[in-house]
Formats: sequence, C-alpha cells, structure tokens
Amino acid sequence: MNRVAVLALLALVGCGPSLNVEDYPDPESLWEVSMEAFRVGDWGKAQIGFQRLMFEVGARDERQAEARYYLAECQFGQNQMLEAARQFRRVSDDFAQHRLAPDALLRAGDAFAALWNDPELDPSYGETALATYAELMGRYPRSTAAQRAALKIEAINEMFAEKEYKGGVFYLRLRAIDSAIIYFKEVILQYPQSSYAPLAVVKLIEAYDRIGYEEERQQYCTYLSQYYPGTTGAEERCGN
Repeated sequence: MNRVAVLALLALVGCGPSLNVEDYPDPESLWEVSMEAFRVGDWGKAQIGFQRLMFEVGARDERQAEARYYLAECQFGQNQMLEAARQFRRVSDDFAQHRLAPDALLRAGDAFAALWNDPELDPSYGETALATYAELMGRYPRSTAAQRAALKIEAINEMFAEKEYKGGVFYLRLRAIDSAIIYFKEVILQYPQSSYAPLAVVKLIEAYDRIGYEEERQQYCTYLSQYYPGTTGAEERCGN
C-alpha cells in the first residue's frame, strides 16, 4: 500500500472515534495505517492497531518486538506508564538481540521515572527507574541508549539528593539535630555531584554550630572550601 493510499485511509478512520482493524485484512496494511497514526500522535488509534498486530504476526516475528515497542510508546503517550513499562520490558527481555531492545529498556526506565516526578512522593518508582537504567548500561554498555541512561541517572540522583536535603532541613527546623545531620551526610556521601551537596555541607556546619561541636564544624568548613569553593553561605558559616 503506497503512502498516499495510507494517508487517505487514515483520513477516513480519523472521522470516527477509533481504528476499525477489520478494514485492514493483512498485517502489512494494518502496520502502515498504525504507523501513520503513530507518527501524527494519534495514540489511541495507533494503540488499537499495534495491539491487533501482536496477534497477527508470529511470536518470534521481528515485527512482534516492533509492535510491542510502538504499543508501549502509545501507552506512554497516553500516560499509561505502568502498562508502557511492562510492554517495553517484554521487548528487552523477549527480544534481547533486537535493535530496539536497548531503547525499550531505556523507555521502561523513563516510564518509571515519569511516575516519580516529585521528590516528596514515595521514591519507589524512582528507585526502579535507576535500577532499570543501570541494567541497560550493564546489558548494552556501548549503545546510544546507555549513554542517554547515564544522563537520566544524574537527573534522578538530583531528585534523590533534593529529597534527602529537604528532609534534613525539615528536621533542622524542628531542632532534631541528630536526624538532620544524618540526612545532610546522606546527601554528601551518596550524591556528591548533585547541586544539593554543597548546600547540605553548609547546613551540616550550621547543625554542628547549633550544638557546639566546633571540631566537626571546622572539619566541614575545610571540606566545603576544598570541594565546593564559593558556595553560598560558606562565608557566613565558616567566617572566611
């Protein structure tokens, strides 16, 4: 089926609420119209087509992996993140050698990351996203997807650092100094590259200053000067 014919068919189905798969008697025509719907962002119609294609093509047919991948993208586009993550994983697990496998694992991580879009929420999905990205880097270390995963890990770690930092600030305001110290140290030790690490050092110095721990305060002033010079609040807390 040529592109003009596909576009004409897509225009026809665009008049209705969904795609009628019975109008496409063979996988090739259904594939083309589903891809056209996908390209224009008509996730609902494309999803119907790809779901049907999963039953139309053989279990080991390369198009099975592709149909699952694009189905997952449609689900992602409609904010069906858990369903999308499951389908992306099916691609990477059942078709590990397929060209889409690394990208599918990346997108599975993206789906979990999208479910954790606020550091104040339960971090379980964020942890799963990190684990998925790490798995991708282990299984497909030379892939472009792995390079992208490394950047996404940094972004998620920034959110974890923010969560721990805010926890420390919360306890510091409550004057629960011991708890605050634990949180600030967690930021420094686990997320030293994050933008919250130097802020956590400043707050840790403040915490030690409040309880009169001069030796620890001075130790972290030296640490701040060495590893995070120029940090806002350093001069006020350390007097230099």
